Amino acid sequence: MATTGRRFVSSFGHQESVDQVFLASDKQLRANRNGNLYIQVDLSDRSGTINARMWNAKESDYRNFENGDYVRVDGTTQLFQGAIQLIANQIRRANPSEVDESEFLTVSGPEVDRMAGRLAELLRTVKNPHLRSLAECFLMDEHFMSKFIKAPAGIKNHHAYQAGLLEHVVNLMELVVAIAPRYPQIDPELLLLGAFLHDIAKVDELSYERDLAYTDEGQLVGHIVMGVAMLETKIREAERLSGEPFPAELALRLKHMTASHHGQHEYGSPRLPMTLEAVALHQLDNLDARVHNFHQLIRDDPNKDSAWTQYHPNLGRKLYKGSGS
Repeated sequence: MATTGRRFVSSFGHQESVDQVFLASDKQLRANRNGNLYIQVDLSDRSGTINARMWNAKESDYRNFENGDYVRVDGTTQLFQGAIQLIANQIRRANPSEVDESEFLTVSGPEVDRMAGRLAELLRTVKNPHLRSLAECFLMDEHFMSKFIKAPAGIKNHHAYQAGLLEHVVNLMELVVAIAPRYPQIDPELLLLGAFLHDIAKVDELSYERDLAYTDEGQLVGHIVMGVAMLETKIREAERLSGEPFPAELALRLKHMTASHHGQHEYGSPRLPMTLEAVALHQLDNLDARVHNFHQLIRDDPNKDSAWTQYHPNLGRKLYKGSGS
């Protein structure tokens, strides 16, 4: 018998019957070894994502819905290679009356408003007139800000949901406020602006109306290069707003933080951090991202009765959940 009421993805266990609405993304029509077609698709709600497969599918089944659609899925969960997946009997586009969009928003509207207000409050603590003018150029850009408060910080690893970028950036700026006073050799206002600016191009690197994906520009150029270009445009705006030239070295330091915040070449960073503020930004950015990612892996682990998560090959370890799990 199918479950009644909403069961969120993060609570699914082995061999549970499911019949409810999900958000579809990354759908693919594949063939198995015998040439029989099947559909593979990611199904999400506000708690997370589960991979689903529908065996013996037809092309008409594949065309029955699109990425970004709400879909009604009937199927059964199973534990496969350490992860819960869903074997679907049927996938169809959901009727509007079946969809409660609040079940797909990780961050609520009031929380988004609170974080947006806090972002503006933190930026307006800056006293350096050039940095303050630059921050105001972003805050006054309604088109940019409408995207910034909605964008995810990524599509897989951390803060991968609408408003995830805002949450990540505000968390990072709060870390700067807390930690910068311990290091008087660091310029706290420069580091605060770096925390705000480091991922600004995620607003255009990613698409996020419903399902999360990379834009063509995001795939071809990437948010680091795009971010430096956006910063240069806003620096020119700040010069027009203030009627004064923006200090060349200050602009260079801001660009360097954006260009180096991934910290290592193998992680896509075109430059390694070479200033104190850039080093601090990379470490704090990595701290917020890793804590969020590890917490998500612990929360969503299918081994509910174990003190340890499954082994994660990309991390090279299990994670300890505690003896009270």
